[in-house]
Amino acid sequence: MYQTEHRIIQHLARPRFGHAEVWVESPLQLLSAIEAHGAGLMGTSSRIHPREGTTVLDATLAELVAQAPEGVSFAAPTCTPPVPGSAGSRRWVTGDAYSGRIQRALLGPLGVQEIIIIDDGLATLGLIKALISEEPTALVRPRSAAGAARRALGIACWYRLRALARAKRLLVFTALHVEPEVANAFLALGGHLESHGFEWLNTRPVPARIPEPTVVVGSAMAADGLIEEEPYLRWLRSLAQDGPVAYFPHRRESAGFLQRLSAHEAIAVREHTIPIEMRLRALRRGQVVRALPSTALPSLRLVLGGSGVRITGKDIPETWWKPAASPGLRAHLSSSLELLAT
Repeated sequence: MYQTEHRIIQHLARPRFGHAEVWVESPLQLLSAIEAHGAGLMGTSSRIHPREGTTVLDATLAELVAQAPEGVSFAAPTCTPPVPGSAGSRRWVTGDAYSGRIQRALLGPLGVQEIIIIDDGLATLGLIKALISEEPTALVRPRSAAGAARRALGIACWYRLRALARAKRLLVFTALHVEPEVANAFLALGGHLESHGFEWLNTRPVPARIPEPTVVVGSAMAADGLIEEEPYLRWLRSLAQDGPVAYFPHRRESAGFLQRLSAHEAIAVREHTIPIEMRLRALRRGQVVRALPSTALPSLRLVLGGSGVRITGKDIPETWWKPAASPGLRAHLSSSLELLAT
């Protein structure tokens, strides 16, 4: 293990053998699973179980099935995660340690040697910080109105994951920058921490080029009731004063909002398909990526490093926030801008 200017890097001995059962619920988790297998961290074979009923995940599956690295197979989409230890697996892999369903699985018998947590955006960083806390911390999502029973489940999972880390049976795999003091505390706990820069993705053919000089990564904050929609819409329209804009919407943005946005003659709203890290790899020097706080910002910096593309995050003005966004949630959502600056 050694520290670079930007992040803590730990290298587990490879090759690693055995089989991994993987549960993914989002395009980013699916891409992260492919990266983890390509990095040799999951073993000689990995079977990915996609969550059923997620159309945006279906698009990523269609893109990746034909080009997945050797040893990766895909199970039929399902609503139920695989049981830890099923199919003789050594490793059980998930991206969402805040899911009640996943937590119940983790609290049952674990017939595997290791649990691997793959990227699920800023929640992954929140998980690491929660696990190094000396105070029991309920693993519940910042926006959830968790009752006593749900919080009890989240605290029980906190204890289980810390015990797994102490037993050196917990690995977190992320492309995001982990603050050195946080990373060192997690390693001192016994956890394994591995970083990546989308190395497997960067070996894939570059997709079609995007001609617009400004590219905007959409946000779900207005759709989720966290910020006012009108100032967000005005900001997006103002970006078109400098030339044509390509807008890549978030999967939760409403059709009505996107229709209003696409009415602007200089803004082209693209269909939501595969992860933005895959779609924007063809950007070229001089183009600009703009976005509200988003996990995509630091991820794109890794993917586009050295390309001459400028990546800019916008601070959210105080007047945009709605009461549903607590101070803690605002800080959590805005933390990606700090990651972009590291």
